[in-house]
Amino acid sequence: MKIAASFQSLKPVLSYELFPPKTETALQGLYEHVLQLMAFKPSFITCTYGAGGSTRNKTLEVITEVRRRFDVTVASHLTLVGSTIDDLRQYLTEAKEAGIDGIVALRGDPPKDSPQFRMTPGGFQFANQLVELLSREFPEFSVLVAGYPETHREAPNLEVDLDNLKRKVDAGSDVIVTQLFFDNQDFFRFRDRCWARGITIPIVPGILPAQSAEQLNRLGQLCGAKMPADLLKRLSLQPDSEGQAAIGVDFATQQVRELIDADVPGIHFYVLNQSRATKQVLTNLGFEQHVVGSAT
Repeated sequence: MKIAASFQSLKPVLSYELFPPKTETALQGLYEHVLQLMAFKPSFITCTYGAGGSTRNKTLEVITEVRRRFDVTVASHLTLVGSTIDDLRQYLTEAKEAGIDGIVALRGDPPKDSPQFRMTPGGFQFANQLVELLSREFPEFSVLVAGYPETHREAPNLEVDLDNLKRKVDAGSDVIVTQLFFDNQDFFRFRDRCWARGITIPIVPGILPAQSAEQLNRLGQLCGAKMPADLLKRLSLQPDSEGQAAIGVDFATQQVRELIDADVPGIHFYVLNQSRATKQVLTNLGFEQHVVGSAT
């Protein structure tokens, strides 16, 4: 339960999310970026996988290697898409044997060729069922679940969305990590609503330092997060990629500073397998850096 225990600290918990690279060259580059990010001593690192669970085996390989190379607590994403209950048990058994510390339990997005989520025969319909399985059969894992400050795009309203989240929490979740957002007021309102529902586990904001207007627009289409008009305008008026990245870092720095001042329990960075932007944000905020070894 290393991940759950890390939130007992008085300091904000720092964590990163990775995804499995498609090529060997990109994989080696990922380890170099993780090395740079390890200078800030994150409490844990998570790894996602492709739509429909298409890179699940690669996910376990990557996050296990990150754990070995950097001696850091790690968590693997796990979704219901394309898996029976026995498939899920098999993956969890393999993750346990590999020394994985936590599971990010998700329903998962449907494959690109499917307009909506369809339950796999012999599988689960809802993420809270996966949390129940983890609590019942794999209690050694810390369990992280997703929260949506702007409401899940498939939920009919925020009350239904909070009902779904409360079921996941009551099933045995340890930590909520939010979908990325760019307006802190959305997070604060979400946190207040969670507290009003009796949700007391840590609620960790998910942050992505924007790098370009094109990236923001693409992410908005993928995850449904609102894109701030002022940030989009500033990015679009800056033709130079370095200039756009600097604008994104400045925005993220201010966003994270305000969140920390509001006593959030941690910050989870969606680093997109890069280190430069997140490293600059943390440097701007005065996070202490430490000497680290190599990426091998």
